[in-house]
Amino acid sequence: MLDVNDHIYFAAPPLPYYLESGVTVHKRGDQHPNRRQLGVFDLLVVESGCLFIGEEDRHWQLTAGQTLLLLPNRHHYSVKPSEEETVFYWVHFLPVGEWQQTELDHASISHDNHYNRFLTSPYSLHIQKAWTLPYPEQTYRIMRALNNASEERQSRAFWTQQQSFEELLRMMDLRQNDSYTSPSVTLAEKTEVYIKNNYRTEITSKMLSDALNFHYNYIMRCMKQVYGMTPIDYLSKYRLEQAKLLLLKTEWPVAEIASYVGFENAPYFSNCFTRQIGMPPTKFRKQYTS
Repeated sequence: MLDVNDHIYFAAPPLPYYLESGVTVHKRGDQHPNRRQLGVFDLLVVESGCLFIGEEDRHWQLTAGQTLLLLPNRHHYSVKPSEEETVFYWVHFLPVGEWQQTELDHASISHDNHYNRFLTSPYSLHIQKAWTLPYPEQTYRIMRALNNASEERQSRAFWTQQQSFEELLRMMDLRQNDSYTSPSVTLAEKTEVYIKNNYRTEITSKMLSDALNFHYNYIMRCMKQVYGMTPIDYLSKYRLEQAKLLLLKTEWPVAEIASYVGFENAPYFSNCFTRQIGMPPTKFRKQYTS
């Protein structure tokens, strides 16, 4: 039985990176090894048979086309030996950014912390802990490509494996499939797109409601759940991010930049910039000039 309530979220970029992979064939009576604190994520993909696997106090029976993502800091073990020949693929990988397991249909990853570390806003890669693959044959093909690449010379194998692994992540990311994405995430993403496409102009709560056909309070609640901020806060943050780029890439006066990114006047822009970035726009630009 699969537990459909648990979700794993990875903040990207950077994406999790591939370490190693393989295929295991269990004969009748074979069982998965007992491991503690493996230190890596272990993704299992069953191609045939049935794998009886446990993590801490939870048990799964994985059959053909089903996956399970085991966490790096947990106890993994066989619940009971295989009752028939069972073939499954496995992939070990590690994330660079923050990750979390939750029963919620959205992540609570810190946008500010991610931006300060990686200089970009996070995308929450959403993988269900236990899942029945919609296109299992496609997954098996990717797994075989990962494993076959290990027979090539390193300079070729490295890129083949990393690219194949990214293809696997994309396929398993529930946010790429509208039938799995929650309504709150879908609406928050639509709000984000609207803001990014219209940030240079005035955006009001009524304009958002009219454009997205939802009451503003619901839009605001979805944005806070998914992005940790209201639409107005997201708008201000995005405007300031664009202003930072213009301060670095142009010699435009501060007042011109303020107007370009949607602020009504330069003093208000400078106050917002100083409060968010920690220094005035002129000082921010000066630290990158000779």
